[in-house]
Amino acid sequence: MAEFADRVVVVTGAGSGIGRAATIAFARAGARVLGVGRRREALDATAGQCPGIAVLAADLRADGAPEAVVRAAVDRWGAVDVLVNNAGATAVMPLAEASASRIDELFSLNVTAPSLLAAAALPHLRRTRGSIVNVSSTYGHRPLPNAAHYAASKSALEHLTRSWALELAPDRIRVNALAPGPTESEALTAAGLSAAVVDQIKQEEADKIPLGRRGEPEEVATWILHLADPASTWLTGQTLTLDGGLELV
Repeated sequence: MAEFADRVVVVTGAGSGIGRAATIAFARAGARVLGVGRRREALDATAGQCPGIAVLAADLRADGAPEAVVRAAVDRWGAVDVLVNNAGATAVMPLAEASASRIDELFSLNVTAPSLLAAAALPHLRRTRGSIVNVSSTYGHRPLPNAAHYAASKSALEHLTRSWALELAPDRIRVNALAPGPTESEALTAAGLSAAVVDQIKQEEADKIPLGRRGEPEEVATWILHLADPASTWLTGQTLTLDGGLELV
């Protein structure tokens, strides 16, 4: 991963889980990383793990936030080489309980925010012939009862990945997605579920996975780096599923 030396990487959702692991992994690989998230204390904990990490507390859904994120990276280091759209939310939402506000909130963070951040970073990615990695989910291409709108938002992100890959290929910008299966994170708790329900869901997920367990954030981060690696010169428009074999059953 020496190819990341002195490259500038922006990672969203950097305060925990996959985002934290990816931020640290890029920094250890020599990159200068801007970790973005809503919780400053959590971001500071991420930055404390490794030199080369700067952080910015921001709600990506706020007006002007995507431009502010890109500006922070460019003002500090003069470029953006890699954008990792990792920030997102999940929601247990059976159809009978769906509401316009909850659907809008989910798509605002999972689809609109990464779109606007990619647009804001585009002039800089063109200059560096950079890379975008979108973090989807195995449920972006398989059904998820009682959380269909979450699955649909990730499906949208995967199709954006393919479409952007074609659109940006003339600029030599590569766009790929990683679709993790159930991975240890704070997402279920952040969705408002009780500890007992979270534990139940985690056990049910682990029981369905052929390799017998949920994933670890560091395992996912490894493949984010592979997708973003400048040495992967001919890889674009792809969604890599990393789910312990869950996709097979």
